[in-house]
Amino acid sequence: MFNPAHPAEILKETYLEPLDISITKAAEMLGVSRKHLSRFINQHVSITPEFALRLEAFTGKSALAWLTLQMNYDLWQLKDIDLNVKAVA
Repeated sequence: MFNPAHPAEILKETYLEPLDISITKAAEMLGVSRKHLSRFINQHVSITPEFALRLEAFTGKSALAWLTLQMNYDLWQLKDIDLNVKAVA
């Protein structure tokens, strides 16, 4: 597996930058605060199911796809963590 991109990178590079949409304008279009969208773009918050639905309406990319991007990113970030868990079998 490769190091997956944070979903914010995809939003920024695929939708906001090519369409010249500012964070302020995108936040307004998404119905979220500028602060929240900025925190997401700067990778300080993750996609929630509600935010995924907003992104789906904004981009046409399914909410499940956005959540999957977030999950893949989160799992990659944790891949080397020692959970100290004993297997059942």
